[in-house]
This record gives sequence, C-alpha cells and structure tokens, in this order.
Amino acid sequence: MSSPPRADRPAGLRERKKAKTRQAIQEHALRLFTEQGYDATTVEQIAEAAEVSPSTFFRYFPTKEDVVMRDDYDPMIAAAYLRQPASLGPLAAMRAAMGEVFTEVFEADERTIRRRIELIWSIPALRARQVEGQLATMAALASMLAERTGRSADDLRVRAAAGAVIGAWIAAMERWVVSGRDVSLPALMDEVLAFLEEGMPL
Repeated sequence: MSSPPRADRPAGLRERKKAKTRQAIQEHALRLFTEQGYDATTVEQIAEAAEVSPSTFFRYFPTKEDVVMRDDYDPMIAAAYLRQPASLGPLAAMRAAMGEVFTEVFEADERTIRRRIELIWSIPALRARQVEGQLATMAALASMLAERTGRSADDLRVRAAAGAVIGAWIAAMERWVVSGRDVSLPALMDEVLAFLEEGMPL
C-alpha cells in the first residue's frame, strides 16, 4: 500500500509561490523606484511590471511604502538567537545570531538590501516608517534578551540593550551605504556588535 501524500506539500508549495510573487513585486518596485523615482512610480506600474493585479499587490503590501520597508529578518534573527548555546551571554548570542542571518541574506540579496536602505534614507516618508519599524524590532529584541536573561521585557536595562543594538545596526548600515562596495554589511554588523559586547570602550 502506498503512503498517503504528505499534508505539508500543498501548503509548502503555496508558501513558495507566495514568496516568489512577493519577491517579484518587490524587485520590480525597487527597479522602478531607481529608474523613475519613488514618488513618480505608481502601484499600478509596479503591478503591471510584476504581472499581477493592483489588488494582488495590496494583498502582499498594504501600501507603496511597505514594498520597500517589509522584510522577513526579525523572525529569522529570533530563530537564530534561540539556537545559540546557553554558554553565550545575551550580547554574544545576539552577535552570533546576527552573523548567521545577515551573512546568509547578504549573499542572496545584497543588491536588494542596498536599494532598500538607500531609498529609506532618501525618502522622508520612508524614514518615518523606518522609525516605526525600528521600535517594533527593538521590542522584539527586548523580548529575546529578556528570555535569555530571565528579566522582564519591560526592564529598562533590557530595553536599553535592545536600543543599543538597533543604534549599532544604524551606524553599520550608514557606513556601508556611504562606503560603496569596499566593505561588507555583515562585517560591519559584527564589528559594531563586538564593540557593544566589549562594553563600548572609547
């Protein structure tokens, strides 16, 4: 008697197709933003380039801003953080998790990452959304640090540590964008997180 089909196969295929569509929409959007400007590019133009309907665009990205802002890094970082050995301190575990995630995504998506960061820093509306995103990421990092240290996620020191990590990321991304392609973003991320881990000696 043959084995029944695995129940996860259709769902897995659907998720891969959704991820492929989401990636295509984002890639075409970033290309159009680069070619003709963010403000001059419409959702209808993005949808046409990606060969989807405007309603499909909005199923994946609620606004035009979201097509630049959205990524899946936070859950990837959380999963990598949970895999780190208990022998590592909270910042050392964060540094290891970041190294794992950003090395992987940078190798696959360097061009997309650079386009997104450059757009975010050049468009006021996107910079404002970035602040919202950073606050959400800080909350997620605080939860991870709290779990590892046995403290509350609302503990001021936990929140400050999460905020310091966010600040270090911003410094690394700024240096990467202005330095051209002579340095890798994962290397800069590791450098600034090592600086935090060492107690920020100046």
